[in-house]
Amino acid sequence: MDAQDWASMLLRMYQRYAQNKDWGFIVLSQSFGEQKGIKNAVCEITGENTYDILKGESGVHRLVRISPFSAKGLRHTSFALIEVLPEMVSRDLKINPNDLRIDTFRSSGPGGQNVNKLETAVRITHIPTGIMVAVQSERSQGQNKEKAMQVLISRLARKMEEAKTKELSELKSERREIEWGSQIRSYVLNPYQMVKDHRTGIKSSQPDKILDGDLDKFIKTEKDDRV
Repeated sequence: MDAQDWASMLLRMYQRYAQNKDWGFIVLSQSFGEQKGIKNAVCEITGENTYDILKGESGVHRLVRISPFSAKGLRHTSFALIEVLPEMVSRDLKINPNDLRIDTFRSSGPGGQNVNKLETAVRITHIPTGIMVAVQSERSQGQNKEKAMQVLISRLARKMEEAKTKELSELKSERREIEWGSQIRSYVLNPYQMVKDHRTGIKSSQPDKILDGDLDKFIKTEKDDRV
């Protein structure tokens, strides 16, 4: 539950950041936990240079706090992986239709209840790599399929880029391992208040502001270091 709640907090953080920038923000799909929070979510953020600005947010984010789900008030550490992908169009990467499995299902909300009587949600699986994308944000099955293909193409393109640059040793490796050594930023709410980016050393003693979308200092510093 802690990890799922942490994922919800991060989703809200980036949504607020996008609102502050007057960017578009759409949740294309999300998988809810049984009680509270989300297991994963796919979002689309639109605006000028959004990918270049946000791509440094890719990586593991760690939260340390007193767990609101612990009857004994124990401190808990949660991890969440953020992936930032550029939007790709179909002409940028050709996919064999025979390599795709396309399933339709009803959109679901918290607790697993169906929120749509029609099977408008779409799940596309790229069989050779096992990459799966689900989208349920649009009203029609066709629109959801189009969005899902865009996300799938972006993930496949990034996988190919990572393979070429040897960031991943095997094509089947899809994500960075969620562990202490791979974290890019930590958010400590207890026993002290601190957000720290482990790449740039930038810190803030106001985690509430950061979690409310005040990310400019962290994002700008990381972006400047890339230049």
